[in-house]
Amino acid sequence: MLKAGQAAPMFVLPDADMELIDLASFRGKNNVILFFYPRDDAPCCTLQATDFSDHEDEFARHDCSIIGISRDDCISHAEFRDKHGISVSLLSDAEGTACKQYGVWQAKEVNGARKFAIVRSTFVIDKQGVLRLVLYGVTAKGHALEMLRAVKEINS
Repeated sequence: MLKAGQAAPMFVLPDADMELIDLASFRGKNNVILFFYPRDDAPCCTLQATDFSDHEDEFARHDCSIIGISRDDCISHAEFRDKHGISVSLLSDAEGTACKQYGVWQAKEVNGARKFAIVRSTFVIDKQGVLRLVLYGVTAKGHALEMLRAVKEINS
């Protein structure tokens, strides 16, 4: 698992419009909130993505971009975005590369069977590409505002 103070692992992944997004391109320009969520259209995932979208302007005022990642494909992301009016970037990590780099692809026991899934997690990355906040197992409700407070602290 990652820890605050480490360099954020870099990746290039496609967004809902199949445009490649390179995390390194934010370095020197913006802080980044990187949130990993289990799947498109699940109730808590929808709450989390729409909550970040609702506050996107406030994050932008603090030089912060918001990126959500799941293993769903680009088409699923586009449908999810359009259905719920989500404005933040949603990236597809179909191969699970970024999920593994960030330690969010974890085993769970479900009905006696071991299954792997994304643990809802959030990472705050500063303009230098350093992890400032690392949170595994977050709760969706109220999370966007908690992250806004964290970004304000980083900038102060």
